[in-house]
Amino acid sequence: MKPHILVVDDEPVALKSLTDILRLEGYRVVGVESGQAAVEYLRSHYVDLMIVDLRMPGMSGLDVIHVANEISPDTEIILLTAYGSTESAIEALRLRIHDYLLKPAAPSQVLASVKRGLARREAKLRAKGGGVLADVEDETAPPIELQDGTRVDFSRREIRRGKDVAHLTPAEGRLLRVFFDNIGRVFTHRELVLLVQGYETAYHEAPEILRPLVSRLRRKLAKFPILADCIVSVRGTGYVFELTL
Repeated sequence: MKPHILVVDDEPVALKSLTDILRLEGYRVVGVESGQAAVEYLRSHYVDLMIVDLRMPGMSGLDVIHVANEISPDTEIILLTAYGSTESAIEALRLRIHDYLLKPAAPSQVLASVKRGLARREAKLRAKGGGVLADVEDETAPPIELQDGTRVDFSRREIRRGKDVAHLTPAEGRLLRVFFDNIGRVFTHRELVLLVQGYETAYHEAPEILRPLVSRLRRKLAKFPILADCIVSVRGTGYVFELTL
């Protein structure tokens, strides 16, 4: 089956141009004119790659990427904009995008980026042990019961102790699973990005990509005394998970 691509652009001419170019190459393409429509589509369809405009009324391209990373983490993302800036490029890279193209991008440039993005997606799925299948395997994993009664359930992506409960995003769940499977092992930032997000990064990019994810997970773990201080920073290297089961 041909890869499924979602194009998001509030400019009708640009939207039609992109969808026509991609359809001519044989891709299955859907075009929507707003960020909200893109999010609704992602919630109910499996999308291999998304091309999203940066500046749109309502939900911006960055807003859409934030949500896409939570609900469709395997979707590759290309940010396409006429208003490029260093700040938006850095923010986009932190949000796990494949590419950042300036309008007007030549059809050959768009198609080359799409081809690379789909190839990277396949590599990510292989790195995760089969992509969607890896998530299915987690659905059968038994919950982990800790000494103080804290229960970590990876199939539900939740942590619970008494009335306290924390719900994890897919990325947070994968990161915590990596830590639980490798207690006491020091991971570099690049190793964790590959294991959690499924792609290689440069040495200087990996900490910036990983830091917000670790920060969010730490805040959720802070509800549970036995887990509150388990993620330990290793200066100049990465992180280690210290826990006595």
